[in-house]
Amino acid sequence: MIDSTKYQGQRRRLVKLLKEKGIQDKGVLDAMGRVPRHCFMDPGLEGYSYVDKAYPIAANQTISQPYTVAFQTQLMELKKGDCVLEIGTGSGYQTAVLLAIEGVKVYTIERQLELFKKTAMLFKKMRLNPKKVIFGDGYKGFPEKAPFDAIIVTAGAPKVPIPLMEQLAIGGRLVIPLGEEKQIMTRYVKTAQKAYDRQSFGTFKFVPLLKDKN
Repeated sequence: MIDSTKYQGQRRRLVKLLKEKGIQDKGVLDAMGRVPRHCFMDPGLEGYSYVDKAYPIAANQTISQPYTVAFQTQLMELKKGDCVLEIGTGSGYQTAVLLAIEGVKVYTIERQLELFKKTAMLFKKMRLNPKKVIFGDGYKGFPEKAPFDAIIVTAGAPKVPIPLMEQLAIGGRLVIPLGEEKQIMTRYVKTAQKAYDRQSFGTFKFVPLLKDKN
């Protein structure tokens, strides 16, 4: 959990790379520069923490590539006071980046019990404070605290879960990778009740979004 000048220097180089790859949102770049990704890596992989690649974590999941984290976060166009729902807590790295953006409130859902327990404990150790870390089915969202200003899905979905669309506020943004083998990064903006603008932003590769059978 210890940061160091070595890691800080590696993050500065990572932020420089992200700028070169097209990330322009200053809040996102600042967050990427502050969040210690090495704290979210599995033991033995810490030396690769600031390489712009995804790596395996527990429960056959991955910690996302930093560029993907920055790209999805930038697409949400977050501002102070926004309430965000994250589907797929995973390692907690994306959650930490969201929390590093000033004034953003974060709810996060994880369906893998192993990851849920491990990451919830990590958040406490790191004094990271999401509004709530939820063990449950991300397909169902979190209606108790809807509507959300932004929803981010960190796994590949074959189609958009209807509950997530319904839990967006008017003007809210849903960022989700859609597809089977590879996914198209897609953003929906809710313009009115049951009305959405859709945009596509290129091909990515994610682990699949799992759904409860019942």
